[in-house]
Amino acid sequence: MATQDGSEEVIMETEAKASDAEPLSEKVDAETTSCTDTGNAKTQDSSISNGDDAGDKQEMVELKIIWNKNKYDLKLPVDNTGADLKESIYSLTGLPTAMQKVMYKGLLPEDKTLREIKIANGAKIMVVGSTINDVLAVNTPKEAIQQEVKAEENKKEPLCRQKQHRKVLDKGRPDDIMAAIRGTKERLPTVPLSGMFNKSGGKVRLTFKLEQDQLWIGTKERTEKVPMGSIKNVVSEPIEGHEDYHMMAFQLGPTEASQYWVYWVPAQFVDAIKDTVLGKWQFF
Repeated sequence: MATQDGSEEVIMETEAKASDAEPLSEKVDAETTSCTDTGNAKTQDSSISNGDDAGDKQEMVELKIIWNKNKYDLKLPVDNTGADLKESIYSLTGLPTAMQKVMYKGLLPEDKTLREIKIANGAKIMVVGSTINDVLAVNTPKEAIQQEVKAEENKKEPLCRQKQHRKVLDKGRPDDIMAAIRGTKERLPTVPLSGMFNKSGGKVRLTFKLEQDQLWIGTKERTEKVPMGSIKNVVSEPIEGHEDYHMMAFQLGPTEASQYWVYWVPAQFVDAIKDTVLGKWQFF
């Protein structure tokens, strides 16, 4: 009821203001809830890993890569394979993986991890390889020579029956020859291969100087330091009656006369010797 002093109008105006305030309160509550939800979302997001943590926890190994008189530092997880290492070397040097001959105590196996190969921290990894143009230029004459050698071998009787070899083989197996295992393949040992005979029947040892890319052929009189890149081919054949040993020739020139023969090479090292001297990337 209206009074003379207009109090009813004042009450109505107050109620209207109170009614208008309700939506404002709801709006504030909604904004507060929204901000709280957003804060929670940000808190949840910050706890999600981006995947880097797992990589940081991997055991790493630091390597020294040596190629073409250049040195590179490389850090890799120890569970990376030899193939992964070759990819990393390609990234560092630009040398395609197919052109790489990677050596650590022999030719590095691509299917094993650095942990399995037992590569120590700070190890030196030797890399030998050339561009595709250089490889093709070098291998064109080599391929022709090797085909001629194989053709000649097919025409002849087994090498171990030829007179020039019989005079050495008939001396029998050397007493101090290294033990042989038939039907297996092993990496080159860390020590020289010794106790073998050369063509004149003298004792000979083979030392593979991977860091210099050289094969050292040592006798009692002297040691020949032969660059592996100069060896045109490697020929081998099991010795009849002693198939756990091979006779092997390193072709140092274009003809058979340039072959350096070594007798009683343990069979388990034959493939490793060929791979180390010629490299798997050669087109044979």
